[in-house]
Amino acid sequence: MRRADRLFQIVQCLRSGRLLTAAMLAERLEVSRRTIYRDIADLQSTGVPIDGEAGVGYVLRSGYDLPPLMFARDEIVALVAGIRMVRSWGGRAMARAAVEALVKIELVLPEAERKRVADASVFAPPMELPDAVRDLIDRIDTAIDGRDILTFGYRDREDAATLRRVHPLGLWFWGKVWTMVAWCETRADFRMFRLDRMWGLEPVGERYVPAAERSLAACVRRFEAEHGPQA
Repeated sequence: MRRADRLFQIVQCLRSGRLLTAAMLAERLEVSRRTIYRDIADLQSTGVPIDGEAGVGYVLRSGYDLPPLMFARDEIVALVAGIRMVRSWGGRAMARAAVEALVKIELVLPEAERKRVADASVFAPPMELPDAVRDLIDRIDTAIDGRDILTFGYRDREDAATLRRVHPLGLWFWGKVWTMVAWCETRADFRMFRLDRMWGLEPVGERYVPAAERSLAACVRRFEAEHGPQA
């Protein structure tokens, strides 16, 4: 869990109004009591009204609530543009999730900020992406999250067909095509596969064990060494 998420969760726990000890918070958030003591002190220093002390417990004063989300105009445009791009060019499930995320953001924005969302003038016209590719995007995204080993058939630019067994690491969009970044067991190296050249993709029922030398970060480092840093 990121530290920012942990601080948010501590405040949410204390909003119950009950006295909570550091041990109780540590168990709930799966961290040490020392970490809770440090986080509580940091929250108090930023003005969050937490009463209590180590060895006794902590409680949040009544009436305190988290401030509403505030975004600058450029930040809202960036969020809306990104969501519209995913809706137009992403997988089916990914597009639905993007729209639902925007709805959730709008619900917690002040009224004036909601109008900025509606008025954002950056659009992403629908791309002619085959339904089969949209489905592949979702299936590969699920496999990346689950670290599932995949097999599939692939045709390269010379139209040569091969069968591959890979560890999926990421999905990259190049403006016209999507590629899957993976560690290819068949080639014992990183490879990028165009989704529109794949067929018969299936999980093999095994999960791969992450390794630093076969990670997405290692692939990006090699890519940047060969092609220069990416923006």
